[in-house]
Amino acid sequence: MISIIEAIVVEGKYDAIRLRSVVDATIVETDGFGIFRQPEKMDLLRRLAEKQGLIVLTDSDSAGFVIRDRISGALPPDRVKHAYIPEITGKERRKKEPSKEGLLGVEGVDGAIVWQALERAGATRVGHNAKRVTPYLTKARLYEDGLSGRAESARLRAALLKRLELPQHLSANRLIEVLNVLLTEEEYREVLQCLTSF
Repeated sequence: MISIIEAIVVEGKYDAIRLRSVVDATIVETDGFGIFRQPEKMDLLRRLAEKQGLIVLTDSDSAGFVIRDRISGALPPDRVKHAYIPEITGKERRKKEPSKEGLLGVEGVDGAIVWQALERAGATRVGHNAKRVTPYLTKARLYEDGLSGRAESARLRAALLKRLELPQHLSANRLIEVLNVLLTEEEYREVLQCLTSF
């Protein structure tokens, strides 16, 4: 598994699954055109771009380029890299019909092709040009801190997301990834203390 410094943006959960089989990186899904209705998601992308850089990896169809253009237009160009998969005709296994344009998306192409696209985009490998910070937040720590698995966890997690101006629908796994990037351990403790001191 190759570790990448930059966060990677894909369109949907199946694209994210494909990507996770290839690289270890922070991965954010746009929920397709949902990115147009979710200002908090765009703000998250902006913050990730500022902290560690961003790679946009959308499908090679027209919808993918609309999403790519939206992200590109909203973020500083020097913090965004673009990875492109080739136009390969076909149909993803899980689908009954091919896409409107008959092209495979990120989820449908071979992992080697995905890696080549990231490499051509200039993805920064951990250990080559930079080191990824060791994550301080884990599932166990999330539980210990009351953010998962407890009666008040949902309320506390919602308060944390609101305070940090993050999308309210982040799963526990995505929350861990995002907080490990956006906050130092000390900042995380301070925010948590503020929320639990009431």
